[in-house]
Amino acid sequence: MRTLFYLLQKEFTQIFRNKSMLPIIFVMPLVQMLILVFAATNELKQVDLAIVDNDHSASSRNMIHEISGNPFFKVITGLNNSQEAEDLLMRNKVNLALVIPKEFDKELTTVKKTEVQVLVDAINGNAAQLSLAYLSNVIGAYSQKVLIKPIKPEFRQTKAIEIKSTYWFNAELNYKFYMAPGILVVLITVVGMLLGGMNLVREKELGTIEQINVTPIKKWQFIAGKLLPFLFIGLFDLAFGLLVAKLAFNIPIQGSLVLLFSLAAVYLILVLSWGLFISTISDTQQQATFVSFFSLIVFILMSGLFTPVESMPQWAQNLDYINPLFYFVKIMRSVLIKGSNFIDILNEFVALSAFAISMFSLAIFRYRKTS
Repeated sequence: MRTLFYLLQKEFTQIFRNKSMLPIIFVMPLVQMLILVFAATNELKQVDLAIVDNDHSASSRNMIHEISGNPFFKVITGLNNSQEAEDLLMRNKVNLALVIPKEFDKELTTVKKTEVQVLVDAINGNAAQLSLAYLSNVIGAYSQKVLIKPIKPEFRQTKAIEIKSTYWFNAELNYKFYMAPGILVVLITVVGMLLGGMNLVREKELGTIEQINVTPIKKWQFIAGKLLPFLFIGLFDLAFGLLVAKLAFNIPIQGSLVLLFSLAAVYLILVLSWGLFISTISDTQQQATFVSFFSLIVFILMSGLFTPVESMPQWAQNLDYINPLFYFVKIMRSVLIKGSNFIDILNEFVALSAFAISMFSLAIFRYRKTS
């Protein structure tokens, strides 16, 4: 233990002497939380909608008024024909175009049935589906209001089933509450993998690692000495990121922070061992950075951070069983937002622990001491 203590002392001295590392440790959490939580969102708050009224009747004006009164739509009117609406779509000026045909009011009054045309910019498929669904709901509500005659109170029937919906854990459907825990996972993953791995490769490039290799230090002591300082730094960055998330976004913290940081320590051991393993097979910082970023991008995109895992193909869902970010993103969201306890996330803990032990052992095994 005395040997390990001196190794830790050396590592902390090196870390705080490296001026390029300090901004990554202290500035990156602040910047990442304040920017990425706002940027990484699938929320649609306002959609640009062009309306072409070929009927100019009372019914068409009433429907346009109904749509314009919805704050979700920013309505553009005064277009003469559908070609002008298509031009706006082509020039990315609007997301949707609604074309009201001639004799809209006549058909609505006589045959109780009419059609409208909706043109949708579907480059972003998810946004297209959501915006079309919103517009369809508004038009559907208007048609019911027009076509269904009011029923006299004495003839109204009592509803047999009344549906009341309640949103659990995120009652306001605030997307920042969903994204902030995931961004925290990315934060400590990047800090752990890159800083931990780069530190070892940097010693290779400077040649200082040879001075350690000729000492009687055991391999596990050397790997642990490289891992533990960045474990503390990762936990500090997690605490700092949580503080920023609480102050800036008022993110709920429903679960136990002791449980969260304990599981984060297990995850950081895994990530740091992963970075150290990459550094043992790399000769330069550039090579280690390339391998780290390649694996990180794949795991981040498949972790469920931005898109639900359930929406992925089955083969991708199966691959997520070996994706550590998939487990820790679930842990962060479950503990912070749902208030889950240890039993609720036992499976994720077992998986992360197995990965951490395996990767730490692999990093020790792969490290070669040369005299």
